[in-house]
Formats: sequence, structure tokens, C-alpha cells
Amino acid sequence: MLNNKVVVITGGAGLLGKEFVKAIIEHNGIAIIADINSDIGNSAKESLSLELNTQNIDFVELDITSKESLNKTIAYLEKKYTKIDALVNNAYPRNKNYGKHFFDVEYSDFSQNLSLNLGGYFLTSQQFAIYFKKQGYGNIINISSIYGVVAPKFEIYEHTAMTVPVEYAAIKSGLLHLTKYMAKYFEGMNIRVNAISPGGIFDNQPQQFLANYKKQCLNKGMLDKSDLRGTLVYLLSDMSRYVNGQNIIVDDGFTL
Repeated sequence: MLNNKVVVITGGAGLLGKEFVKAIIEHNGIAIIADINSDIGNSAKESLSLELNTQNIDFVELDITSKESLNKTIAYLEKKYTKIDALVNNAYPRNKNYGKHFFDVEYSDFSQNLSLNLGGYFLTSQQFAIYFKKQGYGNIINISSIYGVVAPKFEIYEHTAMTVPVEYAAIKSGLLHLTKYMAKYFEGMNIRVNAISPGGIFDNQPQQFLANYKKQCLNKGMLDKSDLRGTLVYLLSDMSRYVNGQNIIVDDGFTL
């Protein structure tokens, strides 16, 4: 379904990023791991290449908040592959104070985290869209969240140390409207923009939280990271050629 498509995944060395790489390779695409940490990025490239027995995984060091870094990456990929088919905005930059409870968040941290994350998604999309416009086509997929769609269900975090950071809600909801904005703005440019809003992904969270979370779902509860593969491949493929400006929620009914 993705034969010879060159797909850039920001944050490609992370939990979801590596799963996206696997999905792209399994459908005969070329996966570009774009990550700010070169050690982790190169390690992911090597281990996944070995696991999947492929030469179609590349790594580029990328800072999504730097126009210089973005343009360097785009130039490198254009020279090596002569094209870029798609961008998956999946990076998750945040500062050291990210994740505090609402009343403990400083304005400066709130502003910086929105700038790093939502601002980084904007800048990355902007620079790739400039390239896509010149190329004559392009595809952008933004990774949002159920908490960009609905208000947090704070009750499921009771008796745990976990919470939903206020920055996260602002970033992910803003990203969904940015998706629609860009889809409309790129009218006539053959650049489509969509979003995926996953439910919670299992990552060894506390048992109390997992039980509380599952009560809000219809069947499974927390998703496995592999549960997003089909949606990603669909949006990257020509099967979704006329799907544009949409948000696909994958959450086992959590938002109902």
C-alpha cells in the first residue's frame, strides 16, 4: 500500500514512532526516523533495520523548532530520494517542568511547552508544505489525542500520581484546528492534512489507572501501540486520497 513512498516521522525513535516505522516498512515504504537525539535515533534505525531485515530505514537529526534544521533535513532527503511523500508529525518536545498539576504550572512553562510542541508542529508543517507545494503534492498527518477532542476524565486518575497536563489539552486541541486550517489553506496545492487522535497507549501504567480507564471504554481499554498501524497506513496510502482535513479517533469508544 505504501510502495516506495518516502515518509518522514518526527519523534521516530519514540514509543509510537518506532511502531509507525514498522508499519511503513511492512507496506514497502521508506521510513525516515527524524529525531533530535542522534544516539537514540541511530540506535532505533539499526535495531529496526535488523529486526525487519530492511535497508529502507534512514535517520536524520532534526529539531522541529529550528527552521535551519528543517531545511537541512528537507534538502538532504530531496537529494537522496528525489522526493518526500509524507510527513508524520509525531514528536513530543517539552521542557523539564512539563506535567505538573494545574495550580502548579508557571506561565513561562505553559508558554514554552506550547511553543515547543504546537509551535514545532506548525513550523515543521510550514517548511514541509513549502517543499510539497513545489513538488506538486504532499501529505501531512498530525498525531493528536482524545484529549484534543474531549475534556479530561480526571476521575480515572484518582489514587494515582498521574494527571493530564493542561499544556497537553491546549496543544492537542489546537493541533486539531491547525489540521483543518492547513487543509483549507492548501486548497489547490494537492497537499492534504489529517489527524489521528489515539486513546491511551499501554506503557506499564499503574493497575488502578488501567482499571479505571477500561471502565470508560467499550471492549479493550488501553490500546497497544500497534493498534494505530492500520489508521496510519490508510492515511498514508492512496486509498485515502480524498480524505482531507479530518480527524480519525482510535480509542475503543473512550470519547463516547
